Amino acid sequence: MVGVCLTVIGLIRVVITLGIADTLADDLLAADALLFLISCLLSYWALRSRGLRRMHRLEKIADAIFIVAMTGMVVVCALITYTISVPTR
Repeated sequence: MVGVCLTVIGLIRVVITLGIADTLADDLLAADALLFLISCLLSYWALRSRGLRRMHRLEKIADAIFIVAMTGMVVVCALITYTISVPTR
């Protein structure tokens, strides 16, 4: 998912460079990529954890962060679609 975020950031930068649109989406996707990374690291930590309570707590936190990041990605996709489809003045 981090790779997807980075690819879209690159595509947005091309669109901005061409002067078609300017958007906040690339900044939001960078934050989103960070959330996916944190979720991944917490999941890995949960797999390596020896304590059952700690493992379950880390899994829940990683799941919650992953869901927030996925929701953020959907919001950014809507923002990109709106920005590109609305004609600039």
